[in-house]
Amino acid sequence: MTRKIKIFDTTLRDGEQTPRVNLNSQEKLRIAKQLESLGVDIIEAGFAISSPGDFDAVSLISEHVKNSTVASLARAVTKDIETAAKALEKANKKRIHIFLATSPLHREFKLKMSKEEILDKIYEAVKYGKTLMDDIQFSAEDAMRTEPEYLVEAYNAAIAAGATTINVPDTVGYRTPTEIFERITYLRKNVKGIDAVDISTHCHNDLGLAVANSIAAVEAGATQVECTINGLGERAGNTSLEEVVMILATRKDRYENLVTGIDTKQIYPTSKMVSLLTGIATQPNKAIVGANAFSHESGIHQHGVLANPETYEIITPESVGRDTNSLVLGKLSGKHAFIDKMEKLGFSLENEKIDELFAEFKKLADKKKYILDEDIISLVTGDAGKFEGRVKLKSFEITRKEGKPKAEVTITIDNNEQTMTAIGDGPVDAAYHAINNMLGNSYDVAEYKLDSITGDTDAQAQVVVIIEKNGERHMGRGQSTDIVEASIVAYINAVNRLYKGEKND
Repeated sequence: MTRKIKIFDTTLRDGEQTPRVNLNSQEKLRIAKQLESLGVDIIEAGFAISSPGDFDAVSLISEHVKNSTVASLARAVTKDIETAAKALEKANKKRIHIFLATSPLHREFKLKMSKEEILDKIYEAVKYGKTLMDDIQFSAEDAMRTEPEYLVEAYNAAIAAGATTINVPDTVGYRTPTEIFERITYLRKNVKGIDAVDISTHCHNDLGLAVANSIAAVEAGATQVECTINGLGERAGNTSLEEVVMILATRKDRYENLVTGIDTKQIYPTSKMVSLLTGIATQPNKAIVGANAFSHESGIHQHGVLANPETYEIITPESVGRDTNSLVLGKLSGKHAFIDKMEKLGFSLENEKIDELFAEFKKLADKKKYILDEDIISLVTGDAGKFEGRVKLKSFEITRKEGKPKAEVTITIDNNEQTMTAIGDGPVDAAYHAINNMLGNSYDVAEYKLDSITGDTDAQAQVVVIIEKNGERHMGRGQSTDIVEASIVAYINAVNRLYKGEKND
């Protein structure tokens, strides 16, 4: 019999806990819409009570995502559960994800609660959540370091109270595939009513075993995998969605009865979008979506692939939405071709937004001979990443004075135009000095990262800048075929985020 494996994507919750990642509500919505196009079953949109920004993001995603279930995380606390339910009010399909730690370490040092108190709290929290909506997931935090017998009691309490999914997290990425398989098997044999609920697995990658452990859980009978795009997440990250999905899709000899609802051709566009919006580039040798995933440098490998790709490729680039020979559009391409390309990449946008992006495409096409798939993805991503604020760039010019770069930058601050020149160690440094002088402030550049969006000679550059003030960090992104322009836009973007944060405070 065919067994559906639900994909629970937590890129917007656990994935955003990746150090230096900070997405605003519009950026989260753009990713959520792409996850919906990808075919994700459940989108964990955030932790509603954790901040006003998270609440707004969960609410916004709930309003616009219709096909996927939208979930919000909540502690086993009445206020958390109520806040999650309120944020999810407009969702077509909604789920509250309640968690409480169960391991000896957490019981003693974090919760300072007895086993009996924790069981009571699990039951009462799930039961209360059930009064607010039907779909309730319960996670026993640090389940894989919890005594098996006590874990059974915890899940018995959750299911008795009405949980529809029980999640078994390897919170610190400690276990091996054999241990995961044995634990899921044990739970299936001993938890009352477990056959009537989904069994979920949530693995971290601290020992590099997140994907292997998730597959082991599925082999033992788990029906839901929690994962993130590109394996994002705190510390070493989470289970990689693209790897789990493609393992199940590729190894039909072993997993012929297991299916997901993922449109695999949307994997690469989704990966690229998340990478651009978070500013976290994927490593070149990353499975499935890395730049080198379908590259063959060895002469023997090249000869084999030319003769028959299956000699060294177990999946095709096209199966995950990559066309390695895709020189797709140019400045003479029309709007219909542009829309067709966006649809093939999985993007569905409103007409007025398409008009705006097509105008941006034409500007880019004047600078580049060919527009690649990654350029189209970056246009959509860049639009979502725009952060309108008090400061806007009008123009800039870079010259040299006494052998050093000099930047003349014109910006508007609250619609008042100012121009300033400054000298720096390089053109970007000079431009930043000019901006700081106009703002009457100085920000420390904690990080500066430059990446090429495509590999061609006239590629767009993406710059990620993290500025720091009074211990607070704010990230900005900019992209352009001009590195200096991308750098200035990223810096201004970060400043605007800082100003917004100060206003909210």
